[in-house]
Amino acid sequence: MSPDGSPARVLRLGVNIDHVATVRNARGGAVPDPVRAARLAEEAGADGITAHLREDRRHISDADIEHLMAELTLPLNFEMAATPEMQAIALRHRPHAVCIVPERREERTTEGGLEVAREENRLAHFIAPLREAGCRVSIFIAADPRQIEAAHRIGAQVIELHTGAYCDAVAEGRAEDAARDLGALTEMAAFADSLGLEVHAGHGLTYDSVGPIAALPQVVELNIGHFLIGEAIFRGLGPAITEMRRLMEAARAGAVA
Repeated sequence: MSPDGSPARVLRLGVNIDHVATVRNARGGAVPDPVRAARLAEEAGADGITAHLREDRRHISDADIEHLMAELTLPLNFEMAATPEMQAIALRHRPHAVCIVPERREERTTEGGLEVAREENRLAHFIAPLREAGCRVSIFIAADPRQIEAAHRIGAQVIELHTGAYCDAVAEGRAEDAARDLGALTEMAAFADSLGLEVHAGHGLTYDSVGPIAALPQVVELNIGHFLIGEAIFRGLGPAITEMRRLMEAARAGAVA
């Protein structure tokens, strides 16, 4: 049971396979294959697969999305920028979920949450056809009440809280910053849940930082990629995912005990 006496919520793990494609693209050719990674992730206990088709196609390709949609048995979470091109691709494939993320060509990875409050009208019209097509629409945002309220107003069903600043603080040993960022994530997860939004979290999570996020009772899904693909070099993808699941489940069990 949760601390308030309600039933504990299941915590899902979505595995992001973008950087399998990054390694493939560094050499060219067909290996390593992101679809094979998705299958291994499923065998290791992943609940879903995340893939981000960036505008510059720096890792995941259009062909990867085609193959994932054709071959996956797990739900696909399709990360995308709010552009007409990406909307058309999502509407053609109709993945289980689409996650709208900010995207800048010069960034190495997604550096922050989407600015929803300043673009409410555009984003409301942008996501409406995706919802009508049966996709669950998620918005990747910072732990900011303005952005959460705006995501709710435009009709998103899910928010994914950006955990990057918290994870960086943990990795760099900045305990006060980590505590502050975790406090904001804790408060905003509860706030989003109170509005009826499903709460996910992700970005930068590692074995060292995942526990406190997994323990948040409102969070029902974590999306983790880069760390798991890196850890797979040393221990294999299956064992890397298995260990992450173990840590997630231990944290959630401890939080609701």
